Amino acid sequence: MYKNLEELRQEIVFSYFEEITKIPRCTGNEKGISDYLVDFANVRDLEVIQDDALNVIIKKQATPGYEHVPTVILQGHMDMVCEKNNDTEHDFNKDPLQLRVDGDMLYATNTTLGADNGIAVAYALALLGAQTTPHPALEVVITTEEETSMGGAFAVDPDHFEGKVLINLDSEEDHKLLVSSAGGVKAIQRAPITWEETEDDLTGFRITVGGLKGGHSGMSIHEERGNAAKIMGRFLHQLTDVPYLMQEINGGSAPNAIPREMNAVILIHQNNIQHLKDKIEAWNRLLKNELHASDPTILISLERMIPDTSNVFSQDTKHKTITSLMLIPNGVQSMSMEIKGLVESSTNLGIVSTSDKEIVFESDIRSSIKSLKEDIVARSKLAAELAGCHFMTDLDYPEWPYNPDSKIRKVFEKVHKEKYNTDAEIIAVHAGIECGIFIDKIPGLDAISIGPDIYDAHTPNEHISISSALNTWNYLLAVLEAMKEADL
Repeated sequence: MYKNLEELRQEIVFSYFEEITKIPRCTGNEKGISDYLVDFANVRDLEVIQDDALNVIIKKQATPGYEHVPTVILQGHMDMVCEKNNDTEHDFNKDPLQLRVDGDMLYATNTTLGADNGIAVAYALALLGAQTTPHPALEVVITTEEETSMGGAFAVDPDHFEGKVLINLDSEEDHKLLVSSAGGVKAIQRAPITWEETEDDLTGFRITVGGLKGGHSGMSIHEERGNAAKIMGRFLHQLTDVPYLMQEINGGSAPNAIPREMNAVILIHQNNIQHLKDKIEAWNRLLKNELHASDPTILISLERMIPDTSNVFSQDTKHKTITSLMLIPNGVQSMSMEIKGLVESSTNLGIVSTSDKEIVFESDIRSSIKSLKEDIVARSKLAAELAGCHFMTDLDYPEWPYNPDSKIRKVFEKVHKEKYNTDAEIIAVHAGIECGIFIDKIPGLDAISIGPDIYDAHTPNEHISISSALNTWNYLLAVLEAMKEADL
């Protein structure tokens, strides 16, 4: 157990980790850390490439006796999610992170720690700087913009690599071997708005669907949590016996987040107000019955507003909006037959927004099977056409399919059994990581992903297990050493 940061920095991995926490590296602001990596390589006379996307590739020759072992690509990303508590004064563009040790855990103080994926950078630096550690020839690639678009990985030139074995260091669970991830694409449906004026004797209300848990659409979609957009669509569709006009609909924070809240503004006659309230009360009973296990606090609420009768949706626009909410695919679409409990394909309607010209519906489509991803896109496009809307896709990234014949996985399994006298757990995730992009770029690439226990990533409470980080480091070293005798 380490009592303080001074003790912890005696470990070479955490010495490097502390060093990079002093360098600004929010996604989109990676120039400083990228240049640091280049300087690190130059000082040690290592071959280094920095491309236009600020990705850095550093190559190191095999240690004596490992010249015959296939070259290994080690991969992580240099950027981090920059979040802080509301009452925290911290400028991510210049201020170093304030690290603190708490038992077995390392935190930053009231900000994200950047262990995702700074620990991979620290592992890479420790290996590149080592003098006697046995290893095959290494091609270390540290990418940019992973946390947003994976733009760095997409920009990497595959001609820079000789290796056909990839060890990704961006997992967050110790003693688990990640062997597959989903590909994804953002689907965008646009409903053009025709505005109309209406009569003055109407009352305005804001309807809110709230009280939902939400969650990451890759990690939580199988939990059948309520989607506020889809629920709002159902409610408005069933509101046929209460004549109303519609003015706007907004909600959701990101395509890959299950929306927790959705608001719609409607206008009705005074004599229909009680009927609307009764309808909401009935639907609250219905939804609490449907979602009592996943979202017991769901609530549809009503707030009176001063109406603006000069600007409401035409009946055609209203119809397109509700039809879109009803028809856009959402939720789990298929489960894996190879890995028990793994979602194979899904889609999440994450954002609905109203502007002066259109209502936009943004969905996150995922699948570990390319053809199934394409099928969901096709069905989403058909739903848009049936609703009279425009459709497009963006941010398409490839899947990482499970490889039952992976040789590098067998090496990791063998070393884990010998080192810990227990089997490593084989896992897959219904989320996107960069392995899929590299596999798509480098034919025949054999990939695996490992990492230490990281908790509450992307939040100011992010922390990493110190013992787990050191265990993963030693496990990685043992695997690299064992490659001398492995069949790769």
